[in-house]
Amino acid sequence: MHDDQPSYPPPPEDVLEVGAPEQFAALAHPLRQRLLFSLGHRPATVRQLAARLDAKKGNVAHHLKVLREAGLVRIAETRQVRGGTEQYFQRAARHMLVADPRAAGTAAMLAAVAQELDRSPAEHHLTLRHLHLGPAQAKALGETLAALVDEAEEGAEDQPVHGVLVALYQQAPPAGTTGSA
Repeated sequence: MHDDQPSYPPPPEDVLEVGAPEQFAALAHPLRQRLLFSLGHRPATVRQLAARLDAKKGNVAHHLKVLREAGLVRIAETRQVRGGTEQYFQRAARHMLVADPRAAGTAAMLAAVAQELDRSPAEHHLTLRHLHLGPAQAKALGETLAALVDEAEEGAEDQPVHGVLVALYQQAPPAGTTGSA
């Protein structure tokens, strides 16, 4: 794949805590989630993002504007090319921590992952399992899963990108019960 993109420093922040209403609103659309996924490794132009995501450039530009206004994406560089201006967009942080997830953002992220799974050229792995766990067991499992993902060794830049979604949550008890068995 030919890519004339210069190298960039990492995003300005390591972790961005998402909490403002405009940030939650920005996260509530699957294409905006996919744009953030796509910008996870390196900056890209509207044209590059549209090609990667099989989306129209106008849609990509609109959703990037929403993400920029919410402080989730920034312009890493602007260059003059063939009489025009080319902007490279970058995530505002390597990691985005949503301390108080909202249903719309979670639904949009899951929809974005579903779209990526549907477009995946390779076999993928998807498992849902329900476990009876005490608080200490749930905490230990969550820490193990987070460490497994955080410590995964990445391959070379020319290798395919793989998405990893890890969710550990406690099911709400049925209506009218206290939640203890």
